[in-house]
Amino acid sequence: MKYLSFILCSFLLVELALAVPNEFPGRKLYLAVPYIELQDLYNKRKNVVFVDVRSGYEFQTLRIKGAINIPLASPDFTTRMKQLRGKHASKPIVVYCNGKTCMKSYKAVSKCRLHGISNVIAYDAGIMDWAKRYPAEAVLLGKTPINPANLIKKSRFKNHLLAPERFEERVATSNALVLDVRDPFQREGISIFVGKEQRAPLDNKQLIDKYLEKARKENRTLLVYDAAGKQVRWLMYHIEEKGVKSYYFMNGGAHAYYKNLRQQFVR
Repeated sequence: MKYLSFILCSFLLVELALAVPNEFPGRKLYLAVPYIELQDLYNKRKNVVFVDVRSGYEFQTLRIKGAINIPLASPDFTTRMKQLRGKHASKPIVVYCNGKTCMKSYKAVSKCRLHGISNVIAYDAGIMDWAKRYPAEAVLLGKTPINPANLIKKSRFKNHLLAPERFEERVATSNALVLDVRDPFQREGISIFVGKEQRAPLDNKQLIDKYLEKARKENRTLLVYDAAGKQVRWLMYHIEEKGVKSYYFMNGGAHAYYKNLRQQFVR
């Protein structure tokens, strides 16, 4: 009887374990990539080199204090990582990106291993968890220490999302200022709202600031879309810093818009 109870309990524990969401999905996809946990990294922070592999815009918005920005998407990523490895031969290089479901840190380590760059580790909990736990070791909009209360939660971000069809409706029926913040490579020369939108890639801060100020001064709603709906969350910090009161993002970005169009034609 005791043995049977033990078996039943064991099955229950297994079922509960399987029911818990996979917090770090990338660890199963990149089994060969070494990673470091949040607390362990904090304890070793003075003896590692931090590399933020996100875009320059994301890095300028929120980053780990003392981190270097080497975007994974940059053509000279491996060259710069090799130079960094040579400069800090004895220190581990810790790469990070946005959070637990972001794959850039794993991809960065994999790319380094492929090119013979050793002792590179992924910090896969990401910048948000770090900033919440260690505000004195984070930089937000150029200032440190940060106030964790100023970090934008997903729930507040979602309040500023519009489905593609609702976004399109706002563009057509309002005097909104529409911004396409995709870079030229993502845009491929194609505009969605021809004649109604302005182009301002996120890496052009001066141009972005110009349109944010225009929206504020003219008291116009700001409608912004990117490629996949992921980068605009970082723009939200700058929008609020500039005092723009009314703004919305296209949920899912241009990818979602085109997907929605295809579904309409299929019907």
